[in-house]
Amino acid sequence: MKLASAMNPRFHFPVVLSLLMLLPAAGRGQEPVVVGSKNFEENRLLGEIAAQLIEDRLQVSVDRRLGLAGTQVVFEALRNGAIDLYPEYTGTGLVTILEEEPVSDSIVALRRVRQAFLERWDLWWLVPLGFENAYEIAVSREVAEEHGLETISDLARVEDLRGAFGYEFLQRPDGLPGLTDTYDLDLASTVGMQQALKYRAVASGEADVLDVYTTEGKLLTYDLQLLEDDRGFFPPYEAVYLVREGALEETDGLAATLSLLSNAFTESEMRSLNHALEEGGEELAVVARRALEERGLVGENAPPGTTPPVRGGEGFLSEVRRNRGLLLTWTLEHLGLTAGALAAGVLVAVPLGLALERRRRWGESVVRAVGVTQTIPSLAILAFMIPLLGIGVVPALVALWIYSLFPILRNTYTGLLGADPDAVEAGTALGMTPRQVLMEIRLPLAAPVILAGIRTSAVLVVGTATLAAFIGAGGLGEPIITGLQMNDPQRMLLGAIPAALLAIAVDRFLAWIEARVRPRGLEDRGEVGTLP
Repeated sequence: MKLASAMNPRFHFPVVLSLLMLLPAAGRGQEPVVVGSKNFEENRLLGEIAAQLIEDRLQVSVDRRLGLAGTQVVFEALRNGAIDLYPEYTGTGLVTILEEEPVSDSIVALRRVRQAFLERWDLWWLVPLGFENAYEIAVSREVAEEHGLETISDLARVEDLRGAFGYEFLQRPDGLPGLTDTYDLDLASTVGMQQALKYRAVASGEADVLDVYTTEGKLLTYDLQLLEDDRGFFPPYEAVYLVREGALEETDGLAATLSLLSNAFTESEMRSLNHALEEGGEELAVVARRALEERGLVGENAPPGTTPPVRGGEGFLSEVRRNRGLLLTWTLEHLGLTAGALAAGVLVAVPLGLALERRRRWGESVVRAVGVTQTIPSLAILAFMIPLLGIGVVPALVALWIYSLFPILRNTYTGLLGADPDAVEAGTALGMTPRQVLMEIRLPLAAPVILAGIRTSAVLVVGTATLAAFIGAGGLGEPIITGLQMNDPQRMLLGAIPAALLAIAVDRFLAWIEARVRPRGLEDRGEVGTLP
């Protein structure tokens, strides 16, 4: 009876795998000019400004990869040709990328990075945009008045102050490590925070000291005292577009077009534009278009897809309605990433589990080795993919595939080993070969356990895929990351809630498939086919 149930014609495991493969997969279209940016608002804005100017002046397609995860990620993407250009700052290029000593002269800094980047990587620094976005150290007005703080040297003599700094600032040589050595700082505590959250921490009294950018719009909102860099630690940070030489050769007029932005912005103008994004809640494309129109660089009509700024007092449902087109795009991208990674995980992990059942002496060791991938932070895996595969969908799919393997492999191997021994014994007694026993008895009996592993992996991949936006792969992580940068809870929920609903829907769909493939013998006995 058990043997007959195991071979029930309702079990079509290959069909299940085929259905998974039919789910939409993500991919890139034709090759446009690819504009990247880092994951803070000013850099995203400068990226969008360049993208719109290129589209308007050169009439070429532009692929936006805005909001990549920090300097090293976006620079590696440029160096490997995954993007064609992005906005960078001379001090960052000199100290963080070239790892050279800072210089105080802006002309010397620009000359040095131009020469070194061209010699090493065939990368061009174009003309400066007219402003610096330099690091500064700030404290609340109350703390400054209480301790008489005017310079960073003054800060060094005060004890028990708490610092809230950007994650990159905590690691950069032109950030907290170098600042501490130069000024002999001894803060009571330091904590890493997103840019928007640092201001809130200082305003609420949870922190006393923070790093700021001189063009941040939040400086117009929060009551802070900027401390003078009296020892000249911070180098100049002129904003310049950094471009691949290959992109300049492939796209006629690209350098001349971007050069139209030479000295186009002052520090105060940039601060006002950033304020419109960070505090005014205006759309990125709208602010970029207005900046170009005010400088006479584009026509009067906004590009397709831009919407007027609507904020203030809106509910979450209004946010959903206003972004329904983007929300559909993000959801399809997210589903494509999940489906592609999960299908690849099934095609590798299930056959590997079958092979290990035949070679049990190696089985547990291999499963544990694959399990090590679960201990690596998902963002680190995504970053590791960039030198090999660039940015975008492909590295995201590979990283998510790696994350999908362990739950499927563990359940496949354990399910095969735990198949009903009476059914296995009956098949052997009937003269079935070990391979026949595996494929016709163990595999059908293990199907519910295997599907349970696929369900676990699917939910894990749906959640992890939100981080793929950090390397330009799109998906529901885009509004989450933007919301974090702008301290906009509604924007974050615009990605977080659909991602959660998508995880539930995928889990329910796979549960339905699991019920269809469960042998009737297990149903009759009330076995659910899942691991304890």
